[in-house]
Amino acid sequence: QVPLVESGGGLVQAGESLRLSCAASGSIFNIRAMGWYRQAPGKQRELVATIASGGTTNYADSMKGRFTISRDYAKNTVYLQMNSLKPEDTAVYYCNVVVWRGGPYNYWGQGTQVTVSS
Repeated sequence: QVPLVESGGGLVQAGESLRLSCAASGSIFNIRAMGWYRQAPGKQRELVATIASGGTTNYADSMKGRFTISRDYAKNTVYLQMNSLKPEDTAVYYCNVVVWRGGPYNYWGQGTQVTVSS
């Protein structure tokens, strides 16, 4: 198991910003990627953004230009800066870590609620 501790969610108004953090605790090796997914009520979990071990980032189209993913390699922590938030960004945001142990293993955080009011 890879314990993941998320923080930074909350209630904001449309147009405001939030920064999510996710720290992978313990001595973890071979992290291939870290990222964020979200799940709104009644919808499937969807990709928000990922950052690979080499720094390559990937964003869902609807988040490009508004969200920025970054990583502190020394702290095994991934961040998601969310600007210009919209009500449709309301969801539970989940941290994801992919570790290579002879194959890819996915680990998930407990989720943090982001609510954007209009």
